[in-house]
Order: sequence, then structure tokens, then C-alpha cells
Amino acid sequence: MMNIHSLINIFKHPSILLLIISTGILGSSGCQKDDDPFANKVPTIELLSLTPQMVVEFQDSLVFNIKYRDNDGDLGENDPNVKNLFITDNRIGIVYDYRIQQLAPTGSAIAIEGTLQVVLNSVARTDTSLAQQSATFSVYVKDRAGNKSNTVTSGAITIKEQ
Repeated sequence: MMNIHSLINIFKHPSILLLIISTGILGSSGCQKDDDPFANKVPTIELLSLTPQMVVEFQDSLVFNIKYRDNDGDLGENDPNVKNLFITDNRIGIVYDYRIQQLAPTGSAIAIEGTLQVVLNSVARTDTSLAQQSATFSVYVKDRAGNKSNTVTSGAITIKEQ
């Protein structure tokens, strides 16, 4: 335990006092930023599942279950020509684009979260010399302000010859 004489000795050294004051100021400003739920305007996603784990090329669909959170509510779009969800086939870099319809009213700054189910209708083997091939997919979203979310990557699925 610190006594009064120890405190007095600390305050006699300006460099130690400055360090204590600086730490207190930096520490308190860092907490304030984290406490503001609307500070981060970039949407975040999490891949909950990708099913099934094995598909027949050109026949079976893949279903991506994605959890999203957007602190300012501008994820989604009413314009059907605007694409805002992107799935990349990591084997060859093909990007499939989708539209998330607008999830909160325009102009409302509310935090939104939920789940999306996105269906990739079919996939194919890129190396036809193999009877089956594994593949992974990466997913991200963009909000109306153009903020790109984190990118999540699936585990491997198997694509079998037809």
C-alpha cells in the first residue's frame, strides 16, 4: 500500500507525474470511443454456415447463412441494379454479386442486425481431370455509404463430378 511520503516523492519527479497524467487521459479517451455503439459505421458479418458440404456440379446449390450487424442502418439497397453482397470462389477468383434489399428506412441511424440466407445456384469443378475438387468461398458486404465489411472465408466444400 502506498503511503503519503511515497506519493510526495512521485510528485517530485515531473516525468513520472506526466506519465501518470498521460496514461489517464489516453485511457479515458479510449474507453469513450468503445462505449459509443454508433462509432463504427462499417458493417460486420459472420459466416454461420455453408451447406451442404458436398455438392454435385451443375445440380446442387450452396446456401450461405450470414449474420450481419450495421451500427448506422445503411446496409441494403432499394435499387435492384445495385449489388452489395459479394461471394468469391477462391479457386479462380470469380465473384458472384447479390443485392441485399434495404433493411432500415432511409435516413434512420439505427443499429441493425440479423441473418441473411444467400443461395449460389450451382458450382463446377475448375479442374476436370479430377473426379472431385474442394473449394472455399469468401464473402463481404458494402453499405450505402460504400463501407466494405470484413471478409469471411468458408471452410472447404467438395464439388463432385456430375
